[in-house]
Amino acid sequence: MSLSVTPLTVKFPHRSRRGILLGLSLAQLVLVSCALALLLVMVVSTGLLGAIALAPLWAAVAAVVAVRRHGRSLVDWAPIVIRYTRRRHGGQTLWLARPVSRPRQDGLLHLPGTTASLRVVTPDGSQAAAVHDPHHQTLTAVARVSSRAFALLDPATQNHHVSGWGRALASLARTGHIASVQVLERTVPDSGDTLARHWAQQGRPETPVAGQIYTDLVASAGPAAAPHEAYLAISLDLKAAKRLISQASGGLPGAFTVMEQTTTSLAQAARSAGLMVTGWLTAREIAAVIRTAYDPAALAALQQWSPSGRAEADPAAAGPVVQVEEYDRLATDSARHATYWVEDWPRTETTAGFLHGVMYTAGVRRSLSLVYVPQGLESALRDVQRKKAAIIADANERARRGQVDSEADSVEYADVKIRERQLIAGHADIALTGLITVSAESDALLDAACAQIETAAGTAQVDLRRLIFQQPEAFTLGALPLARTTL
Repeated sequence: MSLSVTPLTVKFPHRSRRGILLGLSLAQLVLVSCALALLLVMVVSTGLLGAIALAPLWAAVAAVVAVRRHGRSLVDWAPIVIRYTRRRHGGQTLWLARPVSRPRQDGLLHLPGTTASLRVVTPDGSQAAAVHDPHHQTLTAVARVSSRAFALLDPATQNHHVSGWGRALASLARTGHIASVQVLERTVPDSGDTLARHWAQQGRPETPVAGQIYTDLVASAGPAAAPHEAYLAISLDLKAAKRLISQASGGLPGAFTVMEQTTTSLAQAARSAGLMVTGWLTAREIAAVIRTAYDPAALAALQQWSPSGRAEADPAAAGPVVQVEEYDRLATDSARHATYWVEDWPRTETTAGFLHGVMYTAGVRRSLSLVYVPQGLESALRDVQRKKAAIIADANERARRGQVDSEADSVEYADVKIRERQLIAGHADIALTGLITVSAESDALLDAACAQIETAAGTAQVDLRRLIFQQPEAFTLGALPLARTTL
């Protein structure tokens, strides 16, 4: 007698769109306050006629506060658009790699924008490297991971893997010194070089008939394939881990000691989630992953010249040769990219493999990045109390005005209560951010690929939002295994 196992279902909480006061964000609140102060001054100094004379100004303020575009009010868009305009007029939307005669800093990745200071470092006596960010004080190691196809597993195994991944994240969050964890899964163009090497070493091309058929198949199928790569990046917060680093000799050597302990425990925990860490990347392998994100066409050359068959690159050549920023996309050496933010996850019960359709959209080259940021228990509880107070205050204000109750507030309040009970029970609190970067060779192909991804996301009950005027920063977060967390 066999017992049937029901696959685990997941449901994500309602994403709060609540402002600081009366549903207004900080920018909206400041603008409204300034407008009301000006109105009061005008009434006191010039009377009601003076206030009426400025009616166009009040109408403009109301429009800027109330009109929403792509999920934001116009006043919230203002700083984003202003920064983009300044970059555009300052010539900063075009980035070119320039040869320099002065000595290069060892390990510097030479990336555009806010990642310009990142440096890949390798400890003595080890091949595995990590990316050091001197501004955010983090050290990030990157692992190559593999797993069996989740959709082909039986429900019991799927449930075990989902629970195991949750336990792995919870154990990392409780350490208190992990800044973020990133899972990056991407499709890359395949030159067919690895397949050709395997056939040349292991195959028998001299076999009559079959040998020629397999040789032709390898020659044609290799470049047409779109293999999937998965990486796991873990970022160590050097400030939070200061005491542990000091106990381990201090400096970067001490940080690497703490990082080694963390990565060892992560590899063991990931094994229970069905993930096999096949190796922590070297400096040249990290540079190759970054390089092929900017320039997918470079993968063939990097694999061809690598003795191991895996793509390797000089860290100094990790960045693009050229990068052009547009308001809704990013153009680099051999590709065009558009990055989406997962605004809302499924809010109804769905299976744990709900992203399968997005990840396996035929003919689309994309990167899916999930960034997990552990939250401290005290800060999480304060956030819960603040949200509860805001919901109750808004409900009381509506009752005072005689307005009907909001069902969205009831759902949000229930989600907040569930989160509070989980925190009190000792569960770790982790913020999840999802980003999808779509890449193609031309603008027309990019638009077609974006349409496919948006359709697949809608089927998966995932709401995507294209990050307008923020594409370079979004690409860094979504397509590079750097475990960064802020735009």
